[in-house]
Amino acid sequence: MRKPTVDYRSFRLSKLNTPEFSHLKLLFGWVVYFLLYVLTERLIPAERCHPVHCWLDDVIPFQEIFIIPYVFWYLLVVGSLLYFLLYDVDQFRNLQTYIIITQLVAMAIYILFPSRQDLRPETFPRDNILTQIVAFIYSVDTNTGVCPSLHVAYSLGIASTWLKERSASRPVKAAIVAAVVCICLSVAFVKQHSVLDIAAAIPVCLLAEWVVFKKYYKLRRQVRENV
Repeated sequence: MRKPTVDYRSFRLSKLNTPEFSHLKLLFGWVVYFLLYVLTERLIPAERCHPVHCWLDDVIPFQEIFIIPYVFWYLLVVGSLLYFLLYDVDQFRNLQTYIIITQLVAMAIYILFPSRQDLRPETFPRDNILTQIVAFIYSVDTNTGVCPSLHVAYSLGIASTWLKERSASRPVKAAIVAAVVCICLSVAFVKQHSVLDIAAAIPVCLLAEWVVFKKYYKLRRQVRENV
């Protein structure tokens, strides 16, 4: 069994600023995000939000099967962060920084340009366990603060980080990419996001990609030039 690069059993709050554990401070980004999420949900009513819609949204049918990759996203986020936390601290820093950037940019957009989607079906075409899960997701997640999609932004950041992970095999990387593609499609098929929300996540990710991985791309360019 692979040994973690950091022994977290010796962690104490008094050690948070030490080089060994300082990367854990990045996790506080989630606290800031959830506070902002609650504030925007409570202080920005749906009536003030701009509807996001395009013709493709009307073409894409509701398909409850896509709730599987949609929900798998939660496991992918937690699992990826945990893996890197244990086995590659530098990649943990990269991924968590990537997530923080997308969170801050998205929350700023949600505040300055409040958005909502009105795509959810009033009644489901079928009654099964999957539509019941969709109904539960609808009940706990409002249809506001949707553009850009953080479901998509996190997923692209996870894929980017895994593709740069040296310890990951090609099959693992291929599986991660396939999962991310399914997740990005799922937000449209379960009517949680407009296609425009997906598209809007791309420039946000390009910004995060440049900030987090610019040294990586610079090094790759230097290596190609020296070959």
